[in-house]
Amino acid sequence: MANRKAKSVIQEFPLIRGLAGRFARPAPGLVQGIGDDAAVVKPTAQTWWHVTTDLLAEGIHFNFKSAAPESVGYRAAMANLSDLAAMGATPHYLLVSLAIPKALKPSHIFTLYSGMMNACRRYRVALIGGDTSASKNGLFLNITLIGTTPTQQALFRHGAHVGDLIYVTGTLGDSLAGLRLVMPLHKAYRSRKKRIALSSSHERFLIGRHFRPTARVAEGQWVNRQRLASAAIDVSDGLSGDLRHLCEESGVGAEIEAEKLPISVACQAYGQATGCSPVQLALTGGEDYELLFTVAPGSRRTIEQQARTRGYHMTCIGTIRPKRFGIQLSSDGQRRPLPVTSYEHFR
Repeated sequence: MANRKAKSVIQEFPLIRGLAGRFARPAPGLVQGIGDDAAVVKPTAQTWWHVTTDLLAEGIHFNFKSAAPESVGYRAAMANLSDLAAMGATPHYLLVSLAIPKALKPSHIFTLYSGMMNACRRYRVALIGGDTSASKNGLFLNITLIGTTPTQQALFRHGAHVGDLIYVTGTLGDSLAGLRLVMPLHKAYRSRKKRIALSSSHERFLIGRHFRPTARVAEGQWVNRQRLASAAIDVSDGLSGDLRHLCEESGVGAEIEAEKLPISVACQAYGQATGCSPVQLALTGGEDYELLFTVAPGSRRTIEQQARTRGYHMTCIGTIRPKRFGIQLSSDGQRRPLPVTSYEHFR
């Protein structure tokens, strides 16, 4: 028993060597990766570098009681990939820092990294460094992702103009519905004693959308490369809040048509089974990691035809309005201000 217990104790430098040996790989432009005081990357003169970082805290962003380490790592990487997707960037390099509690085993850390690298592998992202520390209050995971776009060619939140059409990729609300399915003590269901009546296929789809989201990297690169989008943001905190960020940065208002929100069949079924509004799920739910972007009305035919050709699911859900219009939701001919119902830290 004593020997078995000793093997489960995390030792910093053997852990780092093990992670580097298993997950670090050569990559274009990488001069020096893990193993020195800093990584060295050789940039080109024709590129802009995009750097994004996220801090995830156990008990706030994830819970190991409902999520396996692999899915925590996968979702964490996808969150950062989605940030770069919203810029139209190509991801290249990954840095990971961990503060690790004593309760976590080395095998959990390797599984966590496996999840991150599984998410990054399709984009050929290289792990080039990071840091480790002990933690007295759960796991803390910090990811930094670096990507590039051609010089003077990137998507920002500040480019929307009055009259532009508002598009989203994929479907909205799935991740929040999936989260509620794996967290039965969620406040919306504390009073419900029986299992939610939902087909197993719909349940698997929604839970999969929560634990295995897909960053829309290809779609972001495409609308950026073709100069089809005027502004963009990823839907990570919820449509109602992320749309507001884009409008504030662009100095505009917006009108969203509730009937046009793309809601999956599974999410609709979940709403019927629970009495929860699918529209509210779509407006509130974050972590779908879809793209929200604006397009000049003259480009509507082009973008919709080309999206169909490429197999991209994109839906026009509204129009950019003057700032004085505010941000409103229209439904059945009625308009009302769209409140921020998405997730905010410290609220």
